[in-house]
Amino acid sequence: MKRREFIKSSMLASGMFYVPSFVKAFERTTQQTLGPKKLVIIQLSGGNDGLNTVIPYTNDVYYRNRPDISIRQNALLRLNDELGFNINLAPLKQLYDQGYVTIINNVGYPNPNRSHFRSTDIWHTASGPNEYLNSGWLGRYIDTYGKMPYAGIELDDSLSLIMKGEHINGIATKNPKILFRNAHTPYFKKILNYQTDEHLSEHNLGYLYKTMIEARSSASYIYETSRTFSSRLTYPDNPFGNQLKTTAEFINSNLSTAVYYISMGGFDTHNNQVNRQGRLLKMYSESIAVFVEDLKQNNTFKDTLILTFSEFGRRVKENAASGTDHGTANSVFLIGDKLKAPGFYNESPNMLRLDDNGDLIYTVDFRSIYASILGDWLHVDDETILNKSFPKLDVFG
Repeated sequence: MKRREFIKSSMLASGMFYVPSFVKAFERTTQQTLGPKKLVIIQLSGGNDGLNTVIPYTNDVYYRNRPDISIRQNALLRLNDELGFNINLAPLKQLYDQGYVTIINNVGYPNPNRSHFRSTDIWHTASGPNEYLNSGWLGRYIDTYGKMPYAGIELDDSLSLIMKGEHINGIATKNPKILFRNAHTPYFKKILNYQTDEHLSEHNLGYLYKTMIEARSSASYIYETSRTFSSRLTYPDNPFGNQLKTTAEFINSNLSTAVYYISMGGFDTHNNQVNRQGRLLKMYSESIAVFVEDLKQNNTFKDTLILTFSEFGRRVKENAASGTDHGTANSVFLIGDKLKAPGFYNESPNMLRLDDNGDLIYTVDFRSIYASILGDWLHVDDETILNKSFPKLDVFG
C-alpha cells in the first residue's frame, strides 16, 4: 500500500472511530441545555379567517360587512357577552371551559404584508416587514440551545424556514421509521465512508460530513426512542390527526426534542368560505382534543404548550364569491395547563377603526408572544433568539 493511501485509510478509520464519541457529546449537551418544557406550533396555512373563527356576534359592523358568510347568533358557541366560537370548534370549546385556552386578539405586525409567502417568512423568522432573514426563530433556538437537529422536529417531509438555523437545522419527518431507514441506506453510508484528507481540508465538505453524521444520529435517536411508546387513543383519520398522533408519541416517549412545528393547509378561502373553513376547523379542533387528552393521560400536558397561528387574517368585508380576501390582524390560540389568564387576553377586534384597505389594525406584535414563550415558558434568553427586545405578555402562571 502506498503511503498516501495508508494515511487516507488511517484517517478514515480514525474518523469513523471518532463519530460515536462526537455524537454522544452532542447528545449530552442537548439533554443538559434543554429543559422539560415542550412547545408545539401549529400554523393554519393560507390565512385563516379569524372573524369567522372567534365571532363578534354582537357587532353590527360584522354583520353588515358579511351579509352572506357571517355566523348567526344561533349557530355559534358563546364564550362571553361579545365573542363566540365557530360551532365547528366544539371540542376546543370544551378545552376552553376547562381553562386550557387563552385567546389573544388583534395579533399582527407593523406595515403588514398580504402575500402568503412573505408574511409566512416574517412569522417564521420573527423579522420586521422590511427585514429579510435566512434563519427561523426556532432554528436559532436550536442553534443556541439545542445543539443537535432533533432538538426541533417538523412533522412533514421537508423543512420549513422556521426550523432552519445558521449552523444547525431541525429534522423534518412524518414517520420516524422511514427517516431511520433513509439515513441508513447503502447510498447514505457510502457517502459517509467516502472521506479523504482532501475532503476534510475543504470547509464545505467537512461541514456536509458533520451535518450528515448529525442527521443520521438524530434519525437513530428519534426512531429508537419514540418506538418505546405507541398511542392508545384514536385520532381523526386525516393528515393533521396523524401529525398530532406522531407528535404525542414523540413527547410521551420522552424524546429530548423541545420544539415541534406542524402546518395545516387549506385556509385561503377566497370562495365558498363557510363550508370550507368549517370542515377545516372541525378537523383542527377534533384532533387537538385527542392530542391534549393523550398528553394528559401520560402526564406530559403540564409541560406542553400549543401555539396556533395563521400568517394573516382576512378582510372584514366579504367578497363577491362568498369568501374573504387577504387581511391583516388575527387571533392566536395558546393551549396549555399553565396559563395565567385563560379565556380572552385582550380586547375584541375594533371594526370601527380599520386601515385604508378595510383591515383590522393590530394591537399585539406577534414577536411579543414569541418573547413570552421563549423567556417565560422555555426559560431562555428571548432577546438573543429574536435579535431584539419585545414586551412580554403576562400569560403564564
